[in-house]
Amino acid sequence: MKALVQDLMPHLMVVPILLPMLSAAVMLLLGEGKRPAKLVLGMSSALLGLAVSAALLAWVDEYGVVAYLPGNWPAPFGITLAVDRLSAGMLVLTWILGTCALSFAFTRWHRAGVHFHPIFQLQLMGLSGAFLTADVFNLFVFFEILLAASYGLLLHGSGRPRVRAGLHYVAVNLAASSLFLIGVSMIYGVTGTLNMAELSARLSEGSVANRHLIDAGAAILAVAFLAKAGIWPLNFWLVPAYSSATPPVAAMFAVLTKVGVYALVRLWTLMFAGGPLAGFGADGLLAFGVLSAVLAALGMLATQRLAVQAAAGVMVSAGTLLAALGLGEQAVLGSAVFYLVGSTLASSAFFLLVDLVERWRAGATVVDEAPFLTATLEAQEVNLDDAEEPLVALPFPASTALLGMAFIACALLTSGLPPLPTFIGKLGMLSAALGASEGSGPVSARAWLFTGVLLGCGLLTLIALTRTGIRTFWSEMQREPPRVRAPEGLPIVALLTACGVLTLAAGPAMELARATAQSLYDRRGYIAAVLGAEVRPPATAPEAGR
Repeated sequence: MKALVQDLMPHLMVVPILLPMLSAAVMLLLGEGKRPAKLVLGMSSALLGLAVSAALLAWVDEYGVVAYLPGNWPAPFGITLAVDRLSAGMLVLTWILGTCALSFAFTRWHRAGVHFHPIFQLQLMGLSGAFLTADVFNLFVFFEILLAASYGLLLHGSGRPRVRAGLHYVAVNLAASSLFLIGVSMIYGVTGTLNMAELSARLSEGSVANRHLIDAGAAILAVAFLAKAGIWPLNFWLVPAYSSATPPVAAMFAVLTKVGVYALVRLWTLMFAGGPLAGFGADGLLAFGVLSAVLAALGMLATQRLAVQAAAGVMVSAGTLLAALGLGEQAVLGSAVFYLVGSTLASSAFFLLVDLVERWRAGATVVDEAPFLTATLEAQEVNLDDAEEPLVALPFPASTALLGMAFIACALLTSGLPPLPTFIGKLGMLSAALGASEGSGPVSARAWLFTGVLLGCGLLTLIALTRTGIRTFWSEMQREPPRVRAPEGLPIVALLTACGVLTLAAGPAMELARATAQSLYDRRGYIAAVLGAEVRPPATAPEAGR
């Protein structure tokens, strides 16, 4: 039985790509109507994709990197998929966000425009392919699939702000895609391969010919990835785009910037973590990450719009991750991977929460709410003072308490305060950067800069969100309680609960994150798995006469 499972598990690697692609095709055949059927199909696809991704993560955590040849052509000549701890973890994170975003869209947002469900499935397909591919050119292909889907999702619901932000978003990403192709072409012209494992093996050799061309191609590639990750000064498009997108789309977009960070981590560790090209561009990554985080934190302080603050929070986390990569330390990267998961879950929950809070402040209501979220002031007992007059303070309705507690959780997670997973991730990065584990040698100026930025951005974020929270929840005494449907409240609760589970399981989760960083810096396992993937023999036909 165990041998059968090991033989079948590699085939699951294509499921996160084929499943949403086939679901999107069926939805298009159903036509624009039949939204309930599309919702059931989309949720089924999301839940199955999440289950498969979790199985892949458990599998690679036990057996290591595994490669798969969809066309049965040997690497590096054919398409190769590879899954390790990092790619499997990103898959699980993507499908969690997809499931929660689809549930939130059920109430009304999927009716705001046409073809929401098939475009959403194509978005999941592009994300899954980008995390699973072991080839730089196929990385570009899946990048374009997810970007094409994101164009449609960003414009979903129309409106002038979305169209204006969408045009900027499309223009920047098309320019970044052009740079992507230029960088890929230069690297291929020098090395003769785009397979990530073979590329890493060739660049690890003692002498590298035409190093200046490789450096130039890698720098151009880095600019493309930095633009897609929303790193300064190529991030002017991010806040308008994310803040104007519909809430379920913005919640899904929380992982889009992490795709650019993932590509940088993957290629930088494969190409420049060792060998003659070790450390290339590390100072630039640190500088751009620091500037991005600081400016995004100041942007949060400069506004009181929740949607803008949520989008700026995505930039803070992306800048933090890039700066951690720029330090070039394995221990720092391990804690950064842990921080990535918690910050992405928090950003997604924050985008969903913004819709409920802004609708409540605007005085809008939604009918057919969930009973357990709709307690009203009239239904509460009123306490009387000695003169038998009603006390000013009244009990909070359940729905108000839900929004308030969810906002507090999002604020603490975004700021990185204890005991939540973003704090644990930051503490791990600081401990590794300051050399607490080794306790030898002076602390470098780069480490002190990273420490100051990490602490300062957390403080600025906390001040900004505290001020906004006071204005939102305490500035008006007389206000109707919010109306929250179960499909709207449950995804937020699920995402914040996932952060709580990550806190309780911080020990095993941090060990997994550190093992992920170790496998990234020790490239031998990835190279051996991809280049050593076996071609399966074709089935033999029975001999004639038998």
